[in-house]
Amino acid sequence: MKVIVTGSLGNISKPLAETLVAQGHQVTVVSSDQKKKAAIEALGATPAIGSISDVKFLTDTLKDADAVYAMIPLSFTEPDLGSYLRRMAQNYVQALKQAGTRRVVLLSGWAANLTQGENVEDVFDDLKTSLTIMRPAVFYTNFYQSMDLIKGKGLIGKFLTLRYLGLWALITGKTGLLMGNYGGEDRIVFVSPKDIADAVAEELLLHPEKKVIRYVGSEEMTCNEAAKIIGTAVGKPWLKWVLLSDKEMLQGLKMAKMPEKLAGTLVEMQAAMHSGKALENFHRNKPKMGKIKLADFAKEFAKAYK
Repeated sequence: MKVIVTGSLGNISKPLAETLVAQGHQVTVVSSDQKKKAAIEALGATPAIGSISDVKFLTDTLKDADAVYAMIPLSFTEPDLGSYLRRMAQNYVQALKQAGTRRVVLLSGWAANLTQGENVEDVFDDLKTSLTIMRPAVFYTNFYQSMDLIKGKGLIGKFLTLRYLGLWALITGKTGLLMGNYGGEDRIVFVSPKDIADAVAEELLLHPEKKVIRYVGSEEMTCNEAAKIIGTAVGKPWLKWVLLSDKEMLQGLKMAKMPEKLAGTLVEMQAAMHSGKALENFHRNKPKMGKIKLADFAKEFAKAYK
């Protein structure tokens, strides 16, 4: 089977490509980075160097493919994240139609249907093809973005490599924290990118007649329980995940010079998790949990931390 994998050699795309190649499929990996060409070839896959913003490139790449894994990388330089995501989604739909692709697996997010700025799933409803929408929970790998903050150079949270919040930590002395407008005792589902990749690999081989929505998770716990696992692994068992209000979070993002629309979208995404609605949706769909636990990831994190 000829499979196109977008997302370059990212946390999901790399293990997905490895799995598909091992299964004997003909795999093409799309990357905008020419420097990734040799690494893609080393996996046994064919590199396609170009951008999903280029509809012609995308159409040519998808031509004759049996299945496509489609993802849109988040951009924190775009002033309007929602507008950017919709443009890229429309590029995909145009290219998929022109290429006549029969099977598509789209990466979304577990709170995507609860936020106006992030949700582009409806754009793909125009496709007359077999479609699965993947809604993975909070990535374990998001903790890497907070490594310096955990070390005491700031704070921790998905988007908190921010000058304002880092300054707040230094002033108050509250280093070694996780922060966000979700956190504390909020119950969250976390997920390993490898478990997501395995789920995507399964879906690519299927061909449902109707649109399928599949949630993916690895382990459920409170944010503070997650913080303790990560903290213990790096010698800071007191690590806490501080819950900010939406207003505090928005203020911090704005003071970090983030565009207003983008800041609002990020706050909305996290508020959906704090509200518990994302967890309700997850439980309602009763997905099977993945194999990799946060404690397993914490060992990898600790090696990188040191």
